[in-house]
Amino acid sequence: MDQQILSPQIKKVLPIILATAIFMQMLDSTILNTSLPAIAKDLGESPLDMQNAIISYVLTLALLMPISGFLADKFGTKKTFIAALFLFALGSLFCSLSQDLTQLVFSRVLQGIGGSLMTPVGRLTLLKTYPKNELVQAMNFAIIPALIGPVLGPLVGGYMVDYLTWHWIFLINLPIALIGILLSIKYMPDFRSEVLDFDLKGFLIFAAASFLLSVSLELLGNTVHVTPILFALVLGFLMLYFYYRHARREENPIFPLGLFQVRTFRVGILGNLATRLGISSVPLLLPLMIQIAYGESAVTSGWIVAPMALTAMFGKSVVIGILDRFGYRNTLMANTFMIGFLICTLALPGINDSIFWHLPIIALLGFFNSIQFTSMNSISLADLRNYQASSGNSLISVNQQLAIGFGVAFGLIVLKLFEGDVRLIQNEVHNAFRYTFLVIGSLTILSGLVFRRLHFRDGDNLKVQG
Repeated sequence: MDQQILSPQIKKVLPIILATAIFMQMLDSTILNTSLPAIAKDLGESPLDMQNAIISYVLTLALLMPISGFLADKFGTKKTFIAALFLFALGSLFCSLSQDLTQLVFSRVLQGIGGSLMTPVGRLTLLKTYPKNELVQAMNFAIIPALIGPVLGPLVGGYMVDYLTWHWIFLINLPIALIGILLSIKYMPDFRSEVLDFDLKGFLIFAAASFLLSVSLELLGNTVHVTPILFALVLGFLMLYFYYRHARREENPIFPLGLFQVRTFRVGILGNLATRLGISSVPLLLPLMIQIAYGESAVTSGWIVAPMALTAMFGKSVVIGILDRFGYRNTLMANTFMIGFLICTLALPGINDSIFWHLPIIALLGFFNSIQFTSMNSISLADLRNYQASSGNSLISVNQQLAIGFGVAFGLIVLKLFEGDVRLIQNEVHNAFRYTFLVIGSLTILSGLVFRRLHFRDGDNLKVQG
């Protein structure tokens, strides 16, 4: 289907379709954390064993995301996306009906199959639908749920567990998925590409790398047995090296190495990985600090973090003007510095200060996070050719998934190191959180240097002509 024959109505609705998928996925991944103790009690399981319900989903994403582009090219974006929404909704229904942990884990795997395709295929459709100078605006709208989901998740989860039952944290996905499916049937373009031979060997090597890295990152911050986890992490990086060697010899690898010759793609991938070390750990560490150090409830911690969602909406409305005026290089360097600085300032309020001192910092973080994600995602896709779109977009999705895992694991590890040093934190757990925010904030500031490798004119093809 050609870009020119798409109606204005399709172009208007398409970002909404992708937004429903992203919102459902981000809400689901964060809402579950709040509800695990209640689910464990109802199923007669230890809360510690419930980690399997999270890991099974994450690992399914890691295994199947690499082939999302190939499946979209072969079967068409419309069929693949609708199938992804249906599988995610079906998995959600089975989760709500689960009678034991085994059933819940299998249901989460089914959810993961749908989740591994939803966002990559939806974003690929945007990339193929819009000319470059309209892409940022479309992606800007679709990406807002990625900012709101992690903020609303703990809050919605807390209320549902307190006032309804845990089953509703999965059932809430069904009406959202139905809306997405109905809109997709009517408005989703069906792009296909000439499918080359499937690189099975490359897929297996890369999937093994993603699997090992994901499981090690998921467990790294939550286990006392560090040695086997570190072994899996090293093995994951070794598999990436084997993939690199394979891709150099293979004529049509699943992720061509030529992608990394595109400078904006290379910087976008590396910048995503580096900056999310700090950004991804804040939504986890902040509610933990409010509940553990300040002794507040899960619902209270949810309301403290909620302003981040409102200011993210405001950031969405100004980001295009900021990028058009200052360019991607200056915006990303300055914005990363601001995010790092704000994370550091979360360490300022003391244990005897009101938790509401965190509100203005959190509000500003939501604004700058919104600018960061829109800018990083759009510059990563800016200079990809049509034949690179599917593989490049899939690799961006895998990279983001791993980057979030790295950020969460890194934040928990730093926190545990400080918690173990009783003399340094003066036997006050709040100080461990404060020092952790200083460390990850400082590293986020330094990560902004990655964007120095952009040129001043990079992203000019994304500017709205006017």
